[in-house]
Parts: sequence; structure tokens; C-alpha cells
Amino acid sequence: MAFDGITIANITKELNDKLLGGRIRKIAQPENDELLLTIKSAEGTFRLLISASASLPLIYLTENNKPSPLTAPNFCMLLRKHIENGKIVGISQPGLERIIRFDVEHLDELGDLRHKTLVVEIMGKHSNIIFCDEQSRIVDSIKHVSLQMSSVREVLPGRTYFIPVTQEKADPLELSLETFTELIGCKSTKLAKAIYTSYTGISPVAANEVVFRTGLNAEMSGNALSEMEMLHLYKTFSYFMEDTKAGNFAPQIVYNGKTPVEYSALPMTMYGDFESVSDESISKILETYYAERNTVTRIRQRSVDLRKIVQTALERSRKKYDIQAKQLKDTEKRDTYRIYGELLTTYGYSAEPGAKSLDVLNYYTNEEITIPLDPQLTALENAKKYFDKYAKLKRTYEAVTELLEETGSEVEHLDSISTALDIALSEEDLVEIKEELMEYGYIKKRHPGGKKPKITSKPFHYISSDGYHMYVGKNNFQNEELTFKFATGNDWWFHAKGVPGSHVIVKAEGDGDMPDATFEEAGRLAAYYSQNRGNEKVEIDYIQKKHVKKPKGGKPGFVVYYTYYSLIIDSDISKIQQL
Repeated sequence: MAFDGITIANITKELNDKLLGGRIRKIAQPENDELLLTIKSAEGTFRLLISASASLPLIYLTENNKPSPLTAPNFCMLLRKHIENGKIVGISQPGLERIIRFDVEHLDELGDLRHKTLVVEIMGKHSNIIFCDEQSRIVDSIKHVSLQMSSVREVLPGRTYFIPVTQEKADPLELSLETFTELIGCKSTKLAKAIYTSYTGISPVAANEVVFRTGLNAEMSGNALSEMEMLHLYKTFSYFMEDTKAGNFAPQIVYNGKTPVEYSALPMTMYGDFESVSDESISKILETYYAERNTVTRIRQRSVDLRKIVQTALERSRKKYDIQAKQLKDTEKRDTYRIYGELLTTYGYSAEPGAKSLDVLNYYTNEEITIPLDPQLTALENAKKYFDKYAKLKRTYEAVTELLEETGSEVEHLDSISTALDIALSEEDLVEIKEELMEYGYIKKRHPGGKKPKITSKPFHYISSDGYHMYVGKNNFQNEELTFKFATGNDWWFHAKGVPGSHVIVKAEGDGDMPDATFEEAGRLAAYYSQNRGNEKVEIDYIQKKHVKKPKGGKPGFVVYYTYYSLIIDSDISKIQQL
């Protein structure tokens, strides 16, 4: 779920439970648009991270500290002067806006009791942290916004603070059937969009969840609903908002395999069989989600150059493969030309001079066929012409067949590298992939004597429910190492059938007998770490390692095997323990 009003409501509740009545002991500004407050309350000492970053605005409790600059920024010094050691007497959210207000009570230089407000606006690129006095005048803000920057509102010292209204939306905490019907019933957009464009603080994800719970067709528009359908949608949305008003939150992260897909303050049913992880603390959910998403995002950013190189090479190779396949198809008539030549050599004497065709018996099939002739040539000259065509197409066939095999192998190799890039979880995992691209000429090799990077990436290591150790290669080099150096003869080897993917090795004992559950878990690993990840049914080949061979001149990680077993399995590895 986006950082919407429902998520803010959950955070506000958690902050009230833990920080209300507490004192602000320390104020730091680790980044230009970020605050880190240390607050001591009856519940303990907490760190509150507030980020007004345009790309990732956040607010949550964290146990992690962050280094601060040697010289504190002006905004940080101002807050220290006014509210350090101040008491938090109120934490509130106006309506379902993406805003949290911290009311702070403190003593001024004369010892008089004063009240200040720290307003945190989590509004995407317009996010801000604004410090106001008792009269709601802005004392300062972490970002200054002039009229040249925004025609809606100035955020400058001395200006009166107000909540910007950029769209006329209703408050979902004040629902009524009449207003709901009026707002949704006039919309020609899909139901989810009709909801989130009509009500404050509702994200597209939350709106889609509401529509999913109704069972209505998500493609319908608001103005196409019948009276009963509108009532059903209203009641479902009402129940959703009642949980928000009552604070019945159940923070969770939804995973597709090991990749975090979405987080939510309320249960999300629309993700079906996806795995979800829950926690009582929305702060822990947010911190975990963004840390894991940042890991995925960071590795994708680091690998973008490698992906571009692989994708460009793949497109070029596939285009070349298509051209060669067409050339090969064009040689299909070569045997027909040979037969024409042979038949003309045998029956050519019966052809009339200047004839454009000759009907003869094909002694290969005992059927009569018509042979086209060039009337300017004799029958024997026509035969020679056909033999020449046959010879040329035969040479083309032999050459193109070899080239097509080489190009197909190259496409398969690049596909496997692309899959390895999808599997990579850290910069260390990219090192071996880059080395492979260098070795095969896709990247310029380093200068002679150049220092080769240290390889620190290791295969994934899992343990089955029956206690068997399972290893998964992250790339072709690791696949090669696992299969031909690490595995022994009776160990079991698994791989997704017919698609690029990881080699999975299960260390067996004795003659290699294993429980069925271990075979299934190893199959799931092979399915997950393959191009067919996410499919409900993936075919897996498996065999003891002693039957897996390395083809002569084969690229790393490429194998052949002739006798094998197969199983059909899903790619859900959420219940397999990783070491």
C-alpha cells in the first residue's frame, strides 16, 4: 500500500501508544530532508525517523541510529532551541490526511509554558516538516516553498500554516450512503479509481482491495452500478473504514517468493496465495519493507549496465537466429530439385523441344509429377540446372545448420545470464556474472595484468524438512562448480526443464535414497530459481549427479543427461529453511 491516510492512521495510533507524554531528549538531522528524534516516555526510549524525501517520504519508529553532520543544520538548531526536552502532549491526524501533528509543550527562556506544533506532511514530492507556533504561524520548515515553486501555498517563516487543498475530496471517516452514491455514481472510471479520486487518504491499492472484497467486476464504472451493487460497495467500504476508525490494524508485508510486493496496515485479501508476514508494529513493517525493497532496487540499479549489455546481445542474437531459421527454411526444396534432376536425366528424352513442363513418374513415390522446364534449355540442361540448385541449397543447409546451432547456443547462454541477474541479491553476486560476460567477449576484457576481483559470492544454502542440505547456484560459474566439483556421484541434481535456471544439488547419504518431501522441496528450489519462477506448475528434471555430463566445449553450467526423472511442482519456497 502507498503511504496513504490509512497507514498514517496506524502510525499515529502506534506513536500515541508509545510516545504520548514522552520528552524529546535529542534532535538530529542526518540528511537535509530528514530528522531523527530520540524520545523518552513511560514506555521506554524510542527513535523516531521522519523523512521528507521527495522520492521516499517516511515516518516510523526505529532502533537504528544514523550519523549526524559535525555542524547541525539551521532547522535542527532551531528545533533544539525550542522543543528539545519538550513534552509531547498530542499526536493527531487531521481527518484521513497524510499528515501527523505533534503538539509539544515546553518552557521558553523566561520559564513560561509554551506550545509548539511540529507538522509532518507525507505527500510524495511535496512532503515537508513544518514547525509552527501557538497561532499556527510557520516558524520554519525543513523545505522552504515560495509562490514561484507552488501556486497553492507558501511554506515560509511568518506565513500562516494551513492544509493545502488541491482536490475536492470527501473525508472517508464521515461516510454516508447519500454522499457515497453521489460521488461514485457520477464517475465513468473504474470502481477503484472512482473511490480513490473521491475520498481523501485512500490509495489505489486500498481502493482495489475494497473492490476485490465486494466480488464486483473491477472493470465496471461507478455510473454503471445498480442500486444494490452501489449499496454493496458502500457497505464494504464502510467496514474497511470502521476498522481504520477503531484502530483494528493488522500490519503485514505481502511477498511473492522472497520479493516484498506490498505492505498494508489492514489485511490484504486480493493477493491470493502470496505469502504474508505480520507484525503488531507498523514501524517494523515499514522498516523491513523499505529495507528489503531498497536491497532489490539497489541491486537492480547496480546491475542495470549488465542487463543492458545482455539484453542488447540477446536481441541481436535472436534477430540473427530468426534470419538463419528463415534461410534454413528456404533450403527445404533442395531434395525436390535433386529429384527433378534425376528424373529429367532418366526421362528427359521424352520432352518436346521448347516444352515448359514434363509429366513423369516419380519412381520414389510411384506418383506422377510435373517438372517445370526452361523452354530455352534442353532436358539435360534443365537437369543440370536443378542439380546446381540442389548443390547450392545443400551447401547453404549445411552451413546454416551449423550457424543456427551456434546462435541457438548463444541465445540459451545469454538467457541463462539474464536469469542469473534476476537471481542476484548483492553486488558480490554480480562479480561472477561480469567475469563471465568478459570471458565470452560481451564486455571488454581488463588490461593484461589487471587485478581480478575477489569472488566472495556463495551458492544459496537450504536445509530440507528432513535435514538434507540443498545448494543452489546463483550463476553459471556456481552451477559448474556445484555440479562438477562439489557434488559426488550419489548426490541428486535438479533443474527446471527446458528453461534457464539454477542447478540444485542435494547432498545425499549412502546410495542416495531420500524422503519424498526432500525431492519436492529441491524441486521447488529449482522452479523458483529459474525463468519459470511464479508459475503454479513447473516441470523439473532430476537425476543423480553421476549421470550428468559436461558436453565437449560446452559453456559453464551447461550439461547433458539422457536418463532422468521428472516432477511437476510449484515455485513456492517460503516454507523451506535457508541457512
